[in-house]
Amino acid sequence: MIYPEVEWSNLRARHEQLVQQLSSPALDPATRQSSQKEVARLGELLRAHDKATVLESERDEVVKQLGASSDPEFQALYQEELADLNKRLALSVDELEGVLYPPDERDNNSVFLEIRAGTGGQEAALFAADLMRMYTLYAVKKGWKTSVLSESETDLKGYREVVFSIEGRGVFGHLKHESGVHRVQRVPKTEAAGRIHTSTATVAVMPEAEEVDFTINPEDLRIDVYRAGGAGGQHVNKTESAVRITHIPTGIVVACQDERSQHKNKAKALKAIQARLSAYQGEKAASEQSQMRREQVGTGERAEKVRTYNYPQNRVTDHQVELTLNKLDRVMEGDLDEIIEALMRKEREARKQRHV
Repeated sequence: MIYPEVEWSNLRARHEQLVQQLSSPALDPATRQSSQKEVARLGELLRAHDKATVLESERDEVVKQLGASSDPEFQALYQEELADLNKRLALSVDELEGVLYPPDERDNNSVFLEIRAGTGGQEAALFAADLMRMYTLYAVKKGWKTSVLSESETDLKGYREVVFSIEGRGVFGHLKHESGVHRVQRVPKTEAAGRIHTSTATVAVMPEAEEVDFTINPEDLRIDVYRAGGAGGQHVNKTESAVRITHIPTGIVVACQDERSQHKNKAKALKAIQARLSAYQGEKAASEQSQMRREQVGTGERAEKVRTYNYPQNRVTDHQVELTLNKLDRVMEGDLDEIIEALMRKEREARKQRHV
């Protein structure tokens, strides 16, 4: 029996009760919204359980037939069918566990991703640009949309800092483990003697806040407009289209100059600052918010790392799951699935342990 410790009959009764409750026109909007969320989750959970239960029953029946048969031909057929059912059952149980031990509610949210050059000067800034390209290519593979909010380039086309959004379903769930210090080992373009250097860049991934989850008092915001810099032709340099928003109580600042329209830049900047504030929601003071961010990205020192990119050996190592792949060239082209799936599996196992 699949997860016999769970009271499935009670969950089914609760689901039916909520469905009946939602049919009432007198239900207030807040209760309706929470009930709809619970109905959706319970429905998904019960469907996954029923699917796994059917497969388990079919598997048990094949095992019984296999034990009762003495015909080698039939035994071979039963073995083949049993292998297929075991594979499908394992996938079904994985699906059930994903609902039974639910992930972070924000996993489906879009994100704001911030990359800053750490230790290593110009080489660190060039590495930050490489990381941005890697995440952009990964987003393209996933069918997500990217948009730069603000950037601070070096004369070698590296980034001191770049902030961009990645929009799509499930973005935060896939990318949240990217937060931290990324270390690169390679011969820099600026190195004449051909020596290998170690540099770092920090990555911070912040989920976009839902409007219903977090509101900002407009009086707490200072909004400045200015002329955008960088590439973009005459329009960018002559029009005050760039927007900088400061959240006065915390000192958090977000700038956006990606769009030609001041209104569009303002809308993007408001979303970004809402995401930053939402990430720290529940903290007691602005100082605790700063500490939370430091814990996420560290100080940029070489010793604090979540991943190492070794160019001479074409090797990438994720230290969170102790996974090493000898295909750094493909990873830098956005082939991140193997690493990210391993990180997501580890998180799911941790969720299971918390419920045991």
